[in-house]
Amino acid sequence: LLWGQQPSSIAFRLEVRTLGYVGFGLSPTGAMASADIVVGGVARGKPYLQDYFTDANRALKRDSQQDYHLEYAMENSTHTILAFSRELHTCDTNDKIITESTVRVIWAYHHKDMGEAGQNYHGSNRGSKSLRLLNPEKKNVLSASLSYFDLTNQDVFIPDKDTTYWCQMFKIPIHHEKHHVIKVEPVIQKGHENMVHHILLYQCSSSLNDSVLDYGHECYHPNMPDFFFTCETIIVAWAIGGEGFTYPPHVGLSIGMPADPQYVLMEVHYDNPSYIEGLVDNSGLRLFYTPDLRKYDAGVIEAGLWVSLFHNIPPGMPAFMSEGHCTLECLEEALDAERPSGIQVFAVLLHAHLAGRAIRMRHFRKSEELKLLAYDDEFDFNFQEFQYLQEERTILPGDNLITECRYNTTNRTRMTWGGLSTRNEMCLSYLLYYPRINLTRCASIPDIMEQLHFIGVKEIYRPVRTWPFIIKSPKQYKNLSFMDAMNKFKWSRSEGLSYNELVLRLPVNVRCSKTDSAEWSMQGMTAIPPEIERPYRTEPEICSSESSSYLHGSLLLNLLFIACVVLSTLRNSWPFV
Repeated sequence: LLWGQQPSSIAFRLEVRTLGYVGFGLSPTGAMASADIVVGGVARGKPYLQDYFTDANRALKRDSQQDYHLEYAMENSTHTILAFSRELHTCDTNDKIITESTVRVIWAYHHKDMGEAGQNYHGSNRGSKSLRLLNPEKKNVLSASLSYFDLTNQDVFIPDKDTTYWCQMFKIPIHHEKHHVIKVEPVIQKGHENMVHHILLYQCSSSLNDSVLDYGHECYHPNMPDFFFTCETIIVAWAIGGEGFTYPPHVGLSIGMPADPQYVLMEVHYDNPSYIEGLVDNSGLRLFYTPDLRKYDAGVIEAGLWVSLFHNIPPGMPAFMSEGHCTLECLEEALDAERPSGIQVFAVLLHAHLAGRAIRMRHFRKSEELKLLAYDDEFDFNFQEFQYLQEERTILPGDNLITECRYNTTNRTRMTWGGLSTRNEMCLSYLLYYPRINLTRCASIPDIMEQLHFIGVKEIYRPVRTWPFIIKSPKQYKNLSFMDAMNKFKWSRSEGLSYNELVLRLPVNVRCSKTDSAEWSMQGMTAIPPEIERPYRTEPEICSSESSSYLHGSLLLNLLFIACVVLSTLRNSWPFV
């Protein structure tokens, strides 16, 4: 599959090992139901292409408005090639609008053409893959002879449990001379692609020494070594489905200098929901670097909701909203001190877990909302990668950033808590920006006591000596932890909606962190969510006329395809017909 974008259109080229039909579609879930589908091929030397859709019962129907347009089709002795195009927004209710959000691409093929004898069921020749069709890829070409080093786990035993976070110490092998890391790739052990969920690389305290090297331990464990807690600055983030990241030509991650990362902690999140025993892993990261320095050093800011039990979501909710605030107080203090003219954000990674359905990063300046910094309205837990911004965005002192996450918990009967497991939840944004400043985390925690008042809690035992803390009154919650009390409450959908409205209005506790476990003075203060006088209004979608929707073949000749994906046949995926 190759594809490329014009301002309001997109073109595709499929090359498939078959001499029969090829089906290609865009699906809301990666399954067949309610999908936007096109089917084409070459039958008896004559090309064909038809626009179809499926209903909620997966019945395939010809679309009365044919919005996919064949540019050319050909076949040789082994393969069929189709090139076709369509508008991003066709204003056809049976077509999927293509945006910067994740798109689940589905495909199938058969050795016979459509309409020949039989139903031509494709069998196992089908599959799906999540992609971001409109995520602009940086076109700077890197030398094939670039130097690199690997940071990989060495025979790490993966326990037979749902979630494991493994932390491993490394030392950056570049010393005494400045270099720039300009590309990062995952190195995932073959067969473990669905098990390694994310990898984070943290910069640790510069006061450490080589005695910590090659030390590995389960993260967030009571026996975790104390020096792990000095590793708070995220410098690299990769998540499942991502294929690596290339820095823009004017930016690089600085290594080799005293202020740069020397000792790093690599956190690998293993997801083993089937409790498979005896697994050993050697996955990690590959960092490509150069002595040819770029103009700016890159930094990473973690923004959103501080991961804690104070973030919680009632069961049975089809659309519960959580917000994490990177407050104007934190940004004003850090940027005034370090970069009054502001920083430039060039990429964002949006991160949640299994209940996440959509994430948006909103940007505010002086009570006015600017265009969304990043968004994914069709978030896929299994496909999380850095989104390059169409245009770099300036963040100024006094701006507000809100990470907004929408969750679906209709299949859950108990509270969902903020936490590390994929069955817990997160609501985070990782901002890649330049020039680097001393701000690593800009987040918030909602007020827990106001949340407990909602379910009728009156008093807790003080001083707090246990965690989670224990409730004193009223009687129905006496001596229960606040987690047990929240689970005991009889949540209805209307109660959940009222609770959601309350939580979004609550004051928040500010988290505003520097490197080496230091904090800005705003850390721990209470802030009020911003009042938005002028929310951002998106431009209305304008449907393209039928005459303008044709790209007339010349696009395929002139178009520089911005992306290429080899789609493997995936078994046990979805039936096409």
